[in-house]
Amino acid sequence: GSLVAAVLAHSGRLDKEDLGTRIGRLSRRGEVCNMINNKYNEFLPSMQSAEELVSQVEGLCSNIDLLKAGIENEVQRDLNVAVAEFTELKQQLERDTLVLSILKKLQEFDIAIKEYNTALLEKKYVAAAQQLETARSSLKLLESRKGFELKILKALSTELTVQTQNMLYHLGEEWQKLAVWKLPPSKECSSLESVVLSELHLHMVPSKEKIAGPPVASVLQAFAVLGELHTKLKIFGQLLLKYILKPLISYPSLQPCTEEQSNVFILRFKSEEPSLDHSSPMEVFDKIKLVFEFLHKYLLNVPLEQPVEDKKGCRVTLAELLGDMIWEELSDCLIQNCLVNSIPTNSSKLEQYIEVIKSTEEFEKALKNMQFLKGDTTDLLKYARNVNSHFANKKCQDVIVAARNLMTSEIHNTVKITPDSCVALPRLPDPGAGDRSKMPKAPELLHNDMVNLENKTKLSQYTFSLPTCRISSSVEKLMELAYQTLLEATSSTDQCCIQLFYSVRNIFQLFYDVVPTYHKENLQKLPQLAAIHHNNCMYIAHHLLTLGHQFRYRLTNILCDGAATFVDMVPGFRRLGMECFLAQMRVQKGEILERLSSARNFSNMDDEENYCAANKAIRQVLHQLKRLGKVWQDVLPVNVYCKAMGTLLNTALTEIVTRIAALEDISAEDADRLYSLCRTMVEEGPQVFTPLPEDDKNKKYQEEVPVYVQKWMTFKELMIILQANLQEIVDQWADGKGPLAAEFSAAEVKSLIRALFQNTERRAAALAKIK
Repeated sequence: GSLVAAVLAHSGRLDKEDLGTRIGRLSRRGEVCNMINNKYNEFLPSMQSAEELVSQVEGLCSNIDLLKAGIENEVQRDLNVAVAEFTELKQQLERDTLVLSILKKLQEFDIAIKEYNTALLEKKYVAAAQQLETARSSLKLLESRKGFELKILKALSTELTVQTQNMLYHLGEEWQKLAVWKLPPSKECSSLESVVLSELHLHMVPSKEKIAGPPVASVLQAFAVLGELHTKLKIFGQLLLKYILKPLISYPSLQPCTEEQSNVFILRFKSEEPSLDHSSPMEVFDKIKLVFEFLHKYLLNVPLEQPVEDKKGCRVTLAELLGDMIWEELSDCLIQNCLVNSIPTNSSKLEQYIEVIKSTEEFEKALKNMQFLKGDTTDLLKYARNVNSHFANKKCQDVIVAARNLMTSEIHNTVKITPDSCVALPRLPDPGAGDRSKMPKAPELLHNDMVNLENKTKLSQYTFSLPTCRISSSVEKLMELAYQTLLEATSSTDQCCIQLFYSVRNIFQLFYDVVPTYHKENLQKLPQLAAIHHNNCMYIAHHLLTLGHQFRYRLTNILCDGAATFVDMVPGFRRLGMECFLAQMRVQKGEILERLSSARNFSNMDDEENYCAANKAIRQVLHQLKRLGKVWQDVLPVNVYCKAMGTLLNTALTEIVTRIAALEDISAEDADRLYSLCRTMVEEGPQVFTPLPEDDKNKKYQEEVPVYVQKWMTFKELMIILQANLQEIVDQWADGKGPLAAEFSAAEVKSLIRALFQNTERRAAALAKIK
């Protein structure tokens, strides 16, 4: 330290204070070195002891290695031998255990079969059936052992099958003795006389087993244990439905009766004179309840202790099991053959139907008490409670069926309709007497300050009436049916009212679709039927105009807002009637033209054969028109009749005028004969106008022929031309202002002049004036 200080002092870099500090630090470092030396001296013995421990551990490791080598070489070999011996002993134990369990099951099977035989001999059927099931379960367990098959199992299975069938045979024999059916011959089971012969005998032979229920319970319990009860009960249920329950529903005269003899209870029928075609639901329900009470007391009140099919672990009665099998079919039969017939046909009888609903509820309650039904509401009761809907459906169906029967009846049975005629309908209730909210209210001003705006000139009371004509009686009844149905709707519920209203619309839609198709052939062939059909359509259209308005304020509010109308159907019916009649008119026109085509164009009338052919054609046309006039007489309205006959006569006249005007050469004799033919048409033509049966009333319409026959004056002018000279023809023309010019064109008149007169200066002068 002194040396360092001398060096620093010599160098002149440290002052005296720095020298003191440095000396202090060097002194502390010396102390540290001393402390390190002390620690080292203490550590040295520990290190030596650790080295000794290391040498000892290495010795132990060498000993362990030697021991491990000994275990692997000697002990492991002995251990492997022991494991092999243990595995062999374990497998032998498993085989012995399996053999022991199989022998035990074989013993159980043998004991079960022996006890079964004993029970069967003693007629303890439930015990016997249970022993068979025990044997079956033992056999199933034996067969389920994989890799361990015994030839004896096949023999045991065969034995079990034989014993099971033997058991079922004995049970079947007992069942047939206990429940005996006496049925009519199979070919005669559909008539009342044969159905009344059906009987069910239940024999009450006491059972040797202590089982709750009737004597037959032992047999039924045994069937249940063997899983065969469902099959037997299904056959019994079908016989019960076919020969007992369904006949009671279908035949009102059948009455069930029970009879008790020695150990036998008998259910049979007796026939009484029925008061109605269909039994009331109350009567049918009472009959069915009597049958089920009989069956419940002597047959169905059997609790089935054993699991039955899907109802594993549940206790059910025989009545419940039978109910599940036959109730759906029985319910459908009750609905279709009993409740349907009891639905009222008139809304006024709906209130009385409450008795039917109550009777249905009581009927189901009684069946539930006998455990034949479960607690849920069935379709039978739902149907009875939904009477309003069924009433509406039935009423609508009856209406449509009645309407269709009328539509497919004969058209030619007619009634006469006059402006005074009206539909036979009961007096409608005063709209104001019911819900006044449906009626439009008149302004108060009309009541307070009445102003007479009535015109002095009044229309006839028949202005808007249908003209006198004949319609089918079936159509009159159809319209009465529509009015009656709408009247029924006014007193029905809203839903029923709507259904009935649209049923009436469906009536007319059905008429529109059915009648033209069903009567198509007759409407095409028979002119009278075509005319009647025309009147029918116009009659319906006439009523449809006001039908909705008459009932508007008496129907449900939903229909009062404009939906209650039939006006939209009016054009269709008018078109339907007109198309049918116009088609008949086209047929008649075709026949007229066909007859006139045999007149040989009215040429060369100086030839007797040609004249006879033309005369025959004229006569045939007149005969056809007269025949039509007769068949349409008193059928068509007078104005329609006259227009139709006028159109057909006009067709004939037009054809004759066209043919004669087309002739190029007409001799004087030809002209005379043509005139004679035309005179026949003029004299006899008006006679076809006979719209009324009274001849004196037809003269008016015969005098008005020119009004209905467009070419009548043309035809008469042609007759004048055929007999006139040139000067008379020119005078008739009168410079294009005469009557001839009103009917013929200048070219047609010139053509007739050239055909009638020879080519002379006078003809040329006359032709020159025709312009």
